[in-house]
Amino acid sequence: MIEPFDDAYFMRKALQEAELAYAKDEIPIGAIIVVQDQIIARAHNSTELLNDVTAHAEMQAITAAANFLGGKYLNECTLYVTIEPCQMCAGALFWSQIKKIVYGARDEQRGCIAMGTTLHPKTKMSGGVLEEECSTLLKRFFVEKRNLN
Repeated sequence: MIEPFDDAYFMRKALQEAELAYAKDEIPIGAIIVVQDQIIARAHNSTELLNDVTAHAEMQAITAAANFLGGKYLNECTLYVTIEPCQMCAGALFWSQIKKIVYGARDEQRGCIAMGTTLHPKTKMSGGVLEEECSTLLKRFFVEKRNLN
């Protein structure tokens, strides 16, 4: 059976990236960037591995997509990310002029919506795609971290 290329399909791909982060003891956030139903970038959090607070999944995906396209603007691309982007990532997405952001779960405390971050005027954003799965993975990670300490 062939799955349709819809938001849920691509969010599952982002969740696979989040699972890779989880396996590496990174905060399990995954991101992919798509253009014309083709995945051109895959990334997950690498802040621990790289010892870099800016190595969020979105930032890694933006760089990979720009390299793939040979240019810095992602104005024909859609980002799928398992949690709402933070203010830093939303700023980078602003400058990339990304066409659309689709996130899984909200980040009520540190997300770009709560922070009042401005996106590029042409960027559309929607959320709640596979929200339960995205949220559950993050919650499981932090429960396990608290139980180890």
